[in-house]
Amino acid sequence: MSGNEQEVAATPQLILHPMRRWHLYSSFKEGMADQGAIEFVWMMGIIGGFVLLLACINFMNLSTARSEKRAKEVGVRKTIGSLRSQLTKQFYVEAFVVVFLAFLPALVLAALALPWFNQLASKQLVMPWGQPWFWVATLVFVVITGLLSGSYPALYLSSFNPVSVLKGRFSSGKNSALPRKMLVVLQFTFSVALIIATIVVYNQIIYAKNRPVGNTRDGLLMVPITFTAFDGKYDILRDKLRQAGVVSDVAESESAVTDVSSQNGGFNWPGKPSGVEENFGTLTVSYDYGRTLGWQFLSGRDFSPSYGSDSSGFVINESAAKFMGLKNPSGQTIHWKANWAGIDQNFTILGVIKDMVMQSPYEPVKPTIFRLGGNYNWIYVRIAPNVSTEQALACIGSVFHEVIPAVPFEYHFADDEYAKKFAAEQRIGNVAGIFSILAILISCLGLFGMAMYVAEQRTKEIGVRKVLGASIFNLWGLLSMEFVQLVGLSLLIGSPIAYGVMHSWLQHYQYRTSLSWWSFALTAIGAIGVSLLTVSYQTIRTALANPVKSLRSE
Repeated sequence: MSGNEQEVAATPQLILHPMRRWHLYSSFKEGMADQGAIEFVWMMGIIGGFVLLLACINFMNLSTARSEKRAKEVGVRKTIGSLRSQLTKQFYVEAFVVVFLAFLPALVLAALALPWFNQLASKQLVMPWGQPWFWVATLVFVVITGLLSGSYPALYLSSFNPVSVLKGRFSSGKNSALPRKMLVVLQFTFSVALIIATIVVYNQIIYAKNRPVGNTRDGLLMVPITFTAFDGKYDILRDKLRQAGVVSDVAESESAVTDVSSQNGGFNWPGKPSGVEENFGTLTVSYDYGRTLGWQFLSGRDFSPSYGSDSSGFVINESAAKFMGLKNPSGQTIHWKANWAGIDQNFTILGVIKDMVMQSPYEPVKPTIFRLGGNYNWIYVRIAPNVSTEQALACIGSVFHEVIPAVPFEYHFADDEYAKKFAAEQRIGNVAGIFSILAILISCLGLFGMAMYVAEQRTKEIGVRKVLGASIFNLWGLLSMEFVQLVGLSLLIGSPIAYGVMHSWLQHYQYRTSLSWWSFALTAIGAIGVSLLTVSYQTIRTALANPVKSLRSE
């Protein structure tokens, strides 16, 4: 049984869901709310935590990039009696001072960026300046950030042997740079995974937007019937709008074209399996509904006022025909018993239309039945193709004010309402994209710190190589290869992680894109290119240095 059939055949159950959980826990599984906006809260929180960790790693790398100068200081202080614990405290204090000084402008930047973020995320957040918990939470973050960023420099720099460093040999061996390399790999691993995730999110949005929707929404206005003043005025509105010459069709329906507001069971059809409990979307429409929206018929015909028997007719979508397993649905008889509506009669299938995407663009189309009726909540107006939207709206508005003067003319464009269905994923993609940019910038700063460190350590080696005839390009390649290898290792680690996480994320959508190889290739090319640009300045600067200056002390 397909996912669509499982949805329709599911047995309804009554559960209680606390109102305080409606927004964050809106998806249900086996009668329990387990998903919803809370997933996005956790995801953004985790990403933000990793970005903060990247900044801490940068502080570690940049603090140790000039370790030779601090090593001599440590050697002198230890020689005159300073304890390692005292030096550790000093480096921690330095880290806390830097973090606190960064915290003050961070508050200002957060306050300035909040209106822009609210617009991006469609929220109305405010800075809770007067709340004690806000200051406690921010100070806790300051302490945690100071401890994280200061731990490696404090423990590493305070461990130098005073005899070795005063002789100019403070390196602890050939693997002394390994921790810094591991930190750079960790930075780029997270950045690579985040970039791939952002590309996949945008691919999913584009994939759903390009999905055939089964009707034409361009130039389609949706006017809600929200007042009793509309009662009995539809025929007059329709006739006057058609006479105005700016619209091509007008219709009514029970539900918005971007939703299925009514669902029912109680249907019987030829060959229906025993025990199946169907749940079809059931919408009442006017005669002109299909023509106004642009129905695409696979078989049969539309409703027509020329046939009085069409009041006992159904137009069904492709998903409903597939669910019922009818090979030739048009002309078949369906019995519908709905006690709540006083319906217990046979209906004839007049035609089958292509599926219209009326609900989530990421889910299968719900099996839906359309019938004639009088319970309408929406008026649809199709603007004539040869009329400008501005001219049409002015004319349509004047007609509404003339016929129903007591009600303001309220309308929505169908394509705009459909676009809102992508809002959540679009916000995720936008925020993830910003985080990706921050992550790659912070990672590049860490790489720049490593380049400074390596250049400082290999100055004499580069001088010897230049004396022996090495070219600038050869030296650039020699120094850059180490960083390319680190980024390559990050790609090998980050790509499988991103694949697993995004594959799991895509499983939330029944209509989903695939994980394309080019998103991984594009990320790899971009990461290596950005890393080369980052280190090239320092490596070329070192390669251009006069070898006499670096070798004169030998």
